[in-house]
Order: sequence, then C-alpha cells, then structure tokens
Amino acid sequence: MPTVQPEPARVRSDESGVHAGDKGYQQPEVDVAALRTLLDGRYAEVRDLVRANLAEHAQVLVDEEEMSTADFRERVKDVVVMMAGTGQTGMGFPEEYGGGGDIGASIAAFETLAMGDLSVLVKVGVQFGLFGGAILQLGTKTHHDAHLADLVSGRTMGCFAMTESGHGSNVQALGTVATYDTATEEFVITTPDDASRKDYIGNAAAHAELAAVFAQLEVDGERHGVHAFVVPIRSGGQVVDGVRIEDCGPKMGLNGVDNGRIWFDGVRVPRTALLNQFAEVTPEGRYLSPIENPNKRFFTMLGTLVQGRVCVGGAGINAAKVALTIATRYAVRRRQFEATSPDEEQVLLDYGMHQRRLLPLVARTYALHFAQEVVAGQLHDVFSGPGPNEEGDDEHARRMLESRAAATKALGTWHATHAIQECREACGGAGYISENRFTALKADTDVFTTFEGDNHVLLQLVAKGLLTDYAGEFEDMDQLGMARFVAGLAVETVVERTSVHKLVQSVRDLLPGGDRWDQEAGLLDPNYQLAMLRFREEHMIGGVARRLKRGIDQGSNPGAVFSRVQDHVIAAARAHAERLVLEAFVAKAAELPDGDLKVAVNLLCDLHALSTIEADRAWFMEHGRLSSARSKAISREVGSLCRKIRPLAVDLVDAFGVPEEVLRSPELLTWTDTGPA
Repeated sequence: MPTVQPEPARVRSDESGVHAGDKGYQQPEVDVAALRTLLDGRYAEVRDLVRANLAEHAQVLVDEEEMSTADFRERVKDVVVMMAGTGQTGMGFPEEYGGGGDIGASIAAFETLAMGDLSVLVKVGVQFGLFGGAILQLGTKTHHDAHLADLVSGRTMGCFAMTESGHGSNVQALGTVATYDTATEEFVITTPDDASRKDYIGNAAAHAELAAVFAQLEVDGERHGVHAFVVPIRSGGQVVDGVRIEDCGPKMGLNGVDNGRIWFDGVRVPRTALLNQFAEVTPEGRYLSPIENPNKRFFTMLGTLVQGRVCVGGAGINAAKVALTIATRYAVRRRQFEATSPDEEQVLLDYGMHQRRLLPLVARTYALHFAQEVVAGQLHDVFSGPGPNEEGDDEHARRMLESRAAATKALGTWHATHAIQECREACGGAGYISENRFTALKADTDVFTTFEGDNHVLLQLVAKGLLTDYAGEFEDMDQLGMARFVAGLAVETVVERTSVHKLVQSVRDLLPGGDRWDQEAGLLDPNYQLAMLRFREEHMIGGVARRLKRGIDQGSNPGAVFSRVQDHVIAAARAHAERLVLEAFVAKAAELPDGDLKVAVNLLCDLHALSTIEADRAWFMEHGRLSSARSKAISREVGSLCRKIRPLAVDLVDAFGVPEEVLRSPELLTWTDTGPA
C-alpha cells in the first residue's frame, strides 16, 4: 500500500491517545535540559563552546550603541579574531591548517553564533565561510598551503568579491574580466564599467587584504565563463595600486561589517592566482577543465559554495529563537486588564490572541530547526565524501543538497523576519527600545532574505529542480532558460513525475473514509497532515508544467509565458519546502521514546502542521481538499493546541539555550507582577 509518512499512522497527543482539549488530557512536563540536548544534537559541545564565547563577549551588543561606526567595526573585528583563537570559527577547515576537520560542526557553530551580535556573525561568515570557503573548495593544495592557516587564525583577512552593482543574482553575467597575458603568465583583472564594480562586499571597506574575485576568464580572445582568483587589494593596510575601494556607507543594520565597492584597473596577478579546482590555464595559454560543459562547470563551481546558504538559513532560525525567548518570557510577566479577575490583571500569554501570535511561531521554529538539521547533515555528508564528479550518485546528491539548501534558507530567513516583527509588536512600546534587542534583531536580519541568494530567485531554482526531476540538465538560472527547458518536456511526463493522480489515489487508500478522507481523517494524524501538504505541492507542480507548456504551444514568447506563471512557480517551490519541513519534524518526533518529552514535541508538531494548513486553507478549499466545516475544526484545534502548549511555553523557549548575557532586554525580562523590578 502506498504511504506518504515516515511513521505508522496514529492519532497523537498524550500516550493514552486522548486528544489535546479533551477532559482526560494530562498536561506533560518538559525537562528543559533533555529538550535542549535534543535540539543541540550531535554537536552539543560545539554549541556550548559558542554559547560560552557569546556570554564572554556579550558587551559587543552594547558597544554598537556607544561607539562610532569606525570604532565599532574595529571592535567587531577584534571579537572575530578572538573567537578564531578558540577554534569555533575554523571547525570546517582541515586539521593540518588549524581547523577542526568537521563541516557539520562548523554549521552548528555558525548557527549558534546568530544568538549574539549579528555583525560578528556576518563578519565570521565573510571571513571563514565565503572567503575561506572559496579558497578551500575552489582552490587546490597550492592555495591551501599559501592561505588557509593564516585565514583560519584571522592573521589574514579576506573578502568574497562576487556581487556586482549591475549583476546580482545573475552570476553568469558578471562584467569583471580576467584576461590571460601569455607573455608574462599573468591575469589582468579589469572592471570595464560601473555596473561591473564589486558591490556590497563585506570586509572590503576596511579590513580585507585579499579578495576572492569572480570574473569572466578570457584566454586569447575566447571567454570561458566565470572563475575565481585570489587578488591582493591591500598591503600593510594600504590599498594597492590599480585597486579602488569605496565604503558603502551606513546600512539598515550590520554596521559593524565594513561593506565596500571595489574597482580593478588592470591589476596583474600571477597565473597561479586562479583557483583551479575545476579549470586550469597552462603557461602557454591553453584552457583545461575536467568538466567540458560550461554550464555544468559553472553550477558545479557554485555548488561547492552552498555552505554559505545553509549557514544563513540556520542563522535566521536562531535569530528568531532570540526574539521568541524574549517575547515569551515577557508575556508571562507582563499583566494587562482585569479580564478574568476583578482583583488582578491578566498575564499576556493567558490571552488567546497572544497565544495565537507567539506559540505557532515557537512551533514553526522547532520545525525549521529540525529541517535545518537535515540539510546541515546532508551538507556534511556530501562535502566529507569524495570530490564532485560529472556523473553518478555524487552529482545527484549535490543537486538535491543545493535544492534543499535553497528551500530551507528561504523559509528560515522569511520566518526570522516575520517572527522578529511579531515578537516586537507583542512586547509593545518596550520592544521598540534599542536596549531590548529588537532594534538590532530587525535591522541586522532583514538582509538575510536577499543575501546568499534572493529568496524568490532561490525558490525558482527549487522549482526548476522539481520540474526537471533533478535531471542534472541545469541551464541558466534566468527565467528564459527555465521556460525554454520546460517547453522541451512533454507535459504528460512532468505530470507523471509529480504523480498527482497517484497521490490522490494513495491518499484514498491510506486514510480512513475512502473518498471522504478529507472529512474523516484525524486532524492529529501525521498521515493526514503530510498528505495535505504533499497534495498541495504536487498539484501545484503539475499545474505549473501545464501552464508553461500550454502557453508555449500557443506560440507565446517563453519569457512572457514564464512571467505570467511566475507566482505559480514560487508557490509550488514554497509548497515543496513546507512539505520538507513537516516531514523533518514528524520524523524527529517519531524517533523519541514515549514520555512527556515526546508528548510535548508532538503538540508542537501538530500545532505547526495545522497552522500551516490553516494559513493556506483558501487553496485547500478551492481544490476540494477542505470543507468549510473541516476548516473550522482545524482552527478550533489550533486554539486547543495553543492552550495546551501555554503552560510549557517558557520551558520550550528556554530549551533554545540563548545565553542570558545576550538576551539583555532588562525592561522586558525583569518585569514583575507590579511592574519593572
């Protein structure tokens, strides 16, 4: 019998099978330490090291408010170098260069660092994730020997010069050119126009001595696509000849990071400056690459840099944990209005609306945490194994990783933006005071939705993978390339791959009630919850394929056709991402032994699943998968779950393990029944 779930069918709540909200329901108790152990996973020691460092350097959160921008940048740099001395920032690098040799540990460390000052986080990400990652993944032993030990220790600061003013997400169209001079065996790096200047480059304005520069490689008049080069931009603190650097100036946030613009005017670097993991230029000027297809070579090169995307998604999720910890603790201290007693005002979190505002966000944070755990594990496995090749399981695994990383990053960073705003509002005017952290949390995380890939562009990448069934035939990331590719597929093939008709039948086979499964299946049955999200995902994918094919068959311009269905494309990819998140949560809950911890986690999982369905109930009703009566029942169940989770709320956010020193927020967290302590 076909199945859509990672665990046997059951109706969950407590171990007796009593539904949350029933009179016989027994409230579980949460062991905060045990729940934190579950969340921290295999890298608990790593996360504790980072927490200790965050507590030690918590003063940096105050420094920004008291220092000039220039002084704060220096302070952030000093903290980054001090943290490098503890080993936490170099865990993903080989041990022979001072690293820890564990990519999974490096992801865990970075995610946890997001609980503190986010300028420190981003500076770490630029230095060790982007610049260091480019040297490690795109370079060979010559580059590793020359640079890794110094960058891992923080002795050499670098930057990642990819983005250009006129070429953001479309990396293949970068304008910077690296022309090979056979006579001198050098590359000449040139910025042909202002649209091709490197822009928004972290570490560039003040601190970077080296840059990993992405440029169009040209040999004997022939272009070979974008490649990366190690280019000196400072020496002894002074900008080198031929390089011009300009500060990007004040930003919405992250002003402890020195973002800058870079121009190159005929800067010469030796032939060995080419990071040559995937391509080489011989002294006499022959271009060589083990990957013949230029598009495949380009995407293989970019695919090695997926770690940054995974890290940003995890950072967003952990920043949301900080906001939710503050808002939830405040909500059980702050009283307002005599709602249930003439003698005492009611605690905020005892109001149903306040529960509705915060507790589904707590549940979604848990869900995204476990989804992030999956993608981080995949990253560790892929990059701890053999190097990339042109065929076989390795390439397939990398494509799957890239797609999942894009999907999780988009959901995680959008969640951070939404959760932080909701938490700020839930704390009223006090949440607007800078000392209470929301100012920095909002400003510093806002860019997460657009760096390391604009979320909408990333979801287009996800959708392409779904439509092509991970065939490996990835063309240009632009819309026209995607439309043309899909136009070449028979729509029936696409629909067969997505198996919409098979899903409907499997749902009928799997769940009670036959054709009436949507009216009769248990709302708290994970089979039902997963089936609903799978149906939505696969119905949307099939619909996108049909619309693209129909429009192109009618003779319309492929780009125009894609533009008309772009909202559908994004919705399908987002539905796919939501299904992956719920599957990860359900699977994690199924692994737990029976007991109060499992009951609590299942309550959160149910709340997340039903809140997700409720949020898109119009779609489910339009497509015949949800009756009005069933929709109302889901809303009632969400309210019931919130009431059951309410007594656990503080324990659930305490399990996130945000260090007390970085929570700050004295006006929010020291509130008593009679007002501020």
